[in-house]
Amino acid sequence: MITLNINGKPRQIDLPTDTPLLWALRDYLGLTGTKFGCGMALCGACTVHLDGEPARACVTPISAAVGKKIVTIEAIGQDATGQKVQDAWLTLSVPQCGYCQSGQIMAATALLKQNPKPSDADIDKAMSGNICRCGTYPRIRAAIKQAAGSTERKS
Repeated sequence: MITLNINGKPRQIDLPTDTPLLWALRDYLGLTGTKFGCGMALCGACTVHLDGEPARACVTPISAAVGKKIVTIEAIGQDATGQKVQDAWLTLSVPQCGYCQSGQIMAATALLKQNPKPSDADIDKAMSGNICRCGTYPRIRAAIKQAAGSTERKS
């Protein structure tokens, strides 16, 4: 039995330690907001926070998450920055199909927590590992700027 700190609560997990965190979250705990995309850490749909850093849950074994604070999309709105990002996403109607958006929001929140006033180049770098097949990148950038309080900022 492994104990993980997920969204501020200790959760008991009875799975092999090499099980990807994504499957522990989705299949074992029912936290389905974190999505399976590629399974190779290339698309970002499975992004969660481990101690505040974005991490790809599809390739992170649960053993690597022991002793860390795991935050998923289900709890990101409890953080002031995460709430600003979610509000901006809704205000600007960022999602199209919506599949990648939980990972996008998690990456954007991590960016703004590390860099509260990012330039376009900062946004591009931080978000480069998150793929949106619908191409909502202009709305994603605008939402990040709105959440940062700098809707007119240019790099």
